[in-house]
Amino acid sequence: MKNNTVKNNLEEKTVEVKKIFKGKVLDVEIHTVSLPNGETSTRELINHRGAVAILAVTKDNEVILVEQYRKAIDSVTLEIPAGKLEDGEVDNKKKSAVRELQEETGYVVTEDRLEKICDVHVALGYSSELITIYYVDNLEYAGEQNPDEDEFINLKKYPIDEAIKLLDDNVITDSKTMLALLYLKTRKGKL
Repeated sequence: MKNNTVKNNLEEKTVEVKKIFKGKVLDVEIHTVSLPNGETSTRELINHRGAVAILAVTKDNEVILVEQYRKAIDSVTLEIPAGKLEDGEVDNKKKSAVRELQEETGYVVTEDRLEKICDVHVALGYSSELITIYYVDNLEYAGEQNPDEDEFINLKKYPIDEAIKLLDDNVITDSKTMLALLYLKTRKGKL
């Protein structure tokens, strides 16, 4: 939900928008803004249609993580399954979550089993990306991974305590995964 309670003395009004790049996943714009003190400044902004992520726990109490290479940081990461919203999914994020979980892990779930944890703005200083994180447990493996053609993923499963240790040891640095594991840590009474 968007916070519509902007204080008049803090709001920056857009004066001009210069479109820099339009891509498949994101758009880049430079906004000239009028500041509260009457001066102007520029803001470099990334527009993103949004994403979903799923904190998935198996019937054996294992956290499902995916290992993949992330070019932006030139490193292999451990993350909860996630992906961008596709056309037609912006108004049905659960549909996107079901699709992403199956594609990345082979686990299948129905929309009614997904429990929303939260919405999180990933980097609100320059990006509009909003990730909706869901929780589901008691999952049984149902099929094969079917990632996008340019997506290479290793499926990993960790007992809950080991997944929390990866968080506590700062092995996991992905913000959506950190938030999801903190939720699980609290839910399972680990705090």
